[in-house]
Amino acid sequence: MDRGPADGLIRVKGRALRHPAVVGAGAAALVALLGLNVTAFVGGLAAPWLLGGVIIADMMVIGVGVLVAAREVLTAEEGVAAAGAELAAIVEWSDDAIIGMTLDGVIRSWNRGAERIFGYSASESVGRHIGLIVPPERRDEESEVLAQISRGEILSHFETLRRAKDGRLLNISLTVSPIRDAQRAVVGASKIARDVTEAKRSQVESERVKSALTATQARLAAIVDSAMDAMITVDAGQNILLFNRAAEHVFATRREEAVGQPLDRFIPQRFRGEHRGHIQRFGTTGVTSRRMGDVTTLWALRADGSEFPIEASISQAVEAGQHFYTVILRDITLRKQHEDGLRRQQQELRELSARVLEAREEEKTRIARELHDELGQLLTALKMDMAWLRERLGEGEAADKAREMNAMLDETVTATRRISADLRPLMLDDLGLADAANWLVEDFAKRSGVECVVQLPEDGALDNAAKPVATAVYRAVQESLTNIARHSGAKRAWVKIAVEDGAIHAEVEDDGRGIALQDLAKARSLGLKGMRERIAYLGGSLDIGSAPRGGTRVRLRVPMQGKQAEGSA
Repeated sequence: MDRGPADGLIRVKGRALRHPAVVGAGAAALVALLGLNVTAFVGGLAAPWLLGGVIIADMMVIGVGVLVAAREVLTAEEGVAAAGAELAAIVEWSDDAIIGMTLDGVIRSWNRGAERIFGYSASESVGRHIGLIVPPERRDEESEVLAQISRGEILSHFETLRRAKDGRLLNISLTVSPIRDAQRAVVGASKIARDVTEAKRSQVESERVKSALTATQARLAAIVDSAMDAMITVDAGQNILLFNRAAEHVFATRREEAVGQPLDRFIPQRFRGEHRGHIQRFGTTGVTSRRMGDVTTLWALRADGSEFPIEASISQAVEAGQHFYTVILRDITLRKQHEDGLRRQQQELRELSARVLEAREEEKTRIARELHDELGQLLTALKMDMAWLRERLGEGEAADKAREMNAMLDETVTATRRISADLRPLMLDDLGLADAANWLVEDFAKRSGVECVVQLPEDGALDNAAKPVATAVYRAVQESLTNIARHSGAKRAWVKIAVEDGAIHAEVEDDGRGIALQDLAKARSLGLKGMRERIAYLGGSLDIGSAPRGGTRVRLRVPMQGKQAEGSA
């Protein structure tokens, strides 16, 4: 603890003695002393006191010089000792193994790095042969190393194998240097050993990973190139970097002609600005991938200038701060043709279904009129004849039979009217949709026992509805009420018809058990499907779902004139 301050004091004094002012003063004193010596010797014995004083001054200067010289020698020895101690500490605590040995292989020094690497302590290794850590198969190599060292050669950073105390073989990087005596003769060897086992293992693993990565990249490149969908990768400037074989086929362009070119080359002129904006916005979202063209069909451009429809998805990646975008696209020309064809067929089937429904309505109307007019007239005449006959029969068995026949005739008239109304309510043609719907709901309530609330628009609001539209709305309400009676078990029902924005809005709701989604999808649910198709054909929409009151709610909207109503019978 006391050595630090003392050393500091010595260093301060040492620096003071070497200060230029002190050196200058000492030199001036020596010059003055030399002058006095010359004067004293010239004066000789004439001034004995001067000669004696000079002799005494000379002796004092010599003494001071001897003291300073001795101090400098001691200071130099202390510096050498301190440097040696620092060097010894560095060697002792080095992470590398530092081993001193004789030329015949006997270990003379063994630092802590050697203990850590090889597992032997200094007491276990010093004095033993270096073969302690040399595997048998490396003994000849070690002998050759010692032979080279004895010739004064230096071996730097060569890799070899050494064995640890626990039997593990270690990959070691060795640097071996000769140790020389004062006459420069080689008397031993110094070994600096570094354990590179982990580094070697990491290097092997790195090479394995690199090889696997190379193989994976090759497989990925092969997969990309053999993919059935076209794949194009572009940079932030939308210049093409990757163009696979499918893209060559789709765009009728060779890869060499496409790579490096702007992507605009394959986009129709009218879409280029919008496409660039789309890519830029996508780059700022942070989303890695998404489908392109969810709403409208995308279009691309072949080398010959022809356009074709595609579907595409886009993904983005960031590498070294650069954005890269990959588009996977598919030519859907054939699919679009099939979809267009299917759409035309569906339209044709819808039109055919509408024509069939119109024909059915016309036939029902004709039959209903015949039942109402011709059969009704015949039944009325027959009823009049029966009344005439009853008046003339008086009382008796024949009169009783006539009364039974009259009652049966009344039931026949009622049944005829009901059948005629079910086929086609003549009031729909004669009085309009409002009166026909009102009669339909009242008749349903009377026959089913379900309490009904009906809400109709003001007088005349439905008069301008086209005949097919009025028929479709009436049939939809009729089918809804029939389903309530058959399936719902409802106690109450609500029917509302209104006119808004040139369209008829109708709603039928009940408080029954409701309808399940699987019931809507049943193949036998022809009534619901027929309603939906009839409304869709007229340009309307129909929705069936759960009602707030717990039952089923049917809502429809159809234009007053209908998209297909013009020209219909």
